[in-house]
Amino acid sequence: MKTCSLNDFMEELKPWLDKNHIRKAARDENGHFIVHFVDGMKNVYHIDDCNDAQIKDMMKKLKSRGITVEE
Repeated sequence: MKTCSLNDFMEELKPWLDKNHIRKAARDENGHFIVHFVDGMKNVYHIDDCNDAQIKDMMKKLKSRGITVEE
């Protein structure tokens, strides 16, 4: 699991932010953000500088790029 800020998270994923690279994104019961890539890899993130509303806004942005998001 990687701990990062919301801005760092979005910068890290920027090159892969589409459905051709990311199969789905979700939050687990602990609030960690999980990104499942189409190649079978999975990254788990603890985003430590934002609130629930900001996470939900980020998830909407991922949806708008065609990425499946489980809320």
